[in-house]
Amino acid sequence: MERNRSSSDVLRATCWGLLVAALLIAGIYIGSRGLRDFDPALVPYAGASVFAAFGIGYRYSMWLQRPPTRMYWFRGWQVFLRPSRIPGNIVRWIKLLLKEILAQNFIRNRSRVRWASHWFISWGCLLAAAITFPLSFGWVRFETARNSQEIYDAYVFGIHLSSFRLGTPMALLAFNVLDIAAVMVLIGLFFAVWRRARDRSALAEQQFSQDLLPLVMLFAICITGLLLTVSTHLLRGAHYLFLAELHAVAVILTLVYLPFGKFFHLFQRPAQLGVDFYKHEGATGTRALCVRCGQDYASLMHIDDLKQVEAQLGIRYRLKDGTHYQNVCPACRRKNLGLTQDALWHAAGRGPVEPPQPEVLSAQKGA
Repeated sequence: MERNRSSSDVLRATCWGLLVAALLIAGIYIGSRGLRDFDPALVPYAGASVFAAFGIGYRYSMWLQRPPTRMYWFRGWQVFLRPSRIPGNIVRWIKLLLKEILAQNFIRNRSRVRWASHWFISWGCLLAAAITFPLSFGWVRFETARNSQEIYDAYVFGIHLSSFRLGTPMALLAFNVLDIAAVMVLIGLFFAVWRRARDRSALAEQQFSQDLLPLVMLFAICITGLLLTVSTHLLRGAHYLFLAELHAVAVILTLVYLPFGKFFHLFQRPAQLGVDFYKHEGATGTRALCVRCGQDYASLMHIDDLKQVEAQLGIRYRLKDGTHYQNVCPACRRKNLGLTQDALWHAAGRGPVEPPQPEVLSAQKGA
């Protein structure tokens, strides 16, 4: 039965991955006006992006099929979309975006060096992605104006958006924004390597494939990208073709690695904002009272959800009196454990004596 369930999960995840990849292909075709604005030289980038979309859809589906994750996901949306709370939830969501995504305060308390590394790398990558993917898909393009070689026209989905003259701040920003993103990522990489070289915990726990390989990939992309600019402006195009191919290889390998490595948390983190709504709902909603001492110890919604997740995992914690072990607060669980251990200790020292029964029996695990 477990094997059939696993096969079903893989099949479902595969279908979701194919759907996400198909949607991206459709978006490329429609956004580039039937491929009229699509540059054939960028086919490898687009192909790697489609593969990455499949991998992201596949892994995201597998992630959501875990009972605890699925419970948090659906319950978070249920709490957020309650009609009476939508206005307040939208305001709270915006605040969370500013605090957790924009400022990334969730990692600041761990270490300021770690926060600086994370902030520069994440925003450098997001800035680069916001430019690279639309260009690769043919959604954005730049053309020289028909009446002047000094003016460039910017088009988005085939619609003329703006024009700018060469040598202006706008032109410098448009043509060097990827270099700015690369410098931001390199600053973040410096902080990351410096912390990992000094932190004994990181040195002991880090793995090459999960912790160091992503840094190497980002470094390769940034360096080769900056060298393309150096070749163009300082070396009169020397070795430009080789550097362009090397840069393409680094980008494509990173896109292929994207869904299956540490970079996947970039797509997980926004979904985890729902946990904050879940906790807020639990803190303001009905509370759970311990069946032994009657004290408030958790959110009733959380306790009921925990029972459902345990049932989905095949775990049954039922007490002899018909109640559930999750209805006992942690303090009483520790007391019951102490009473049971004390009874067994006395029984072992005095012979086969029936141990006294605690007020609430320990949980029984079974079907």
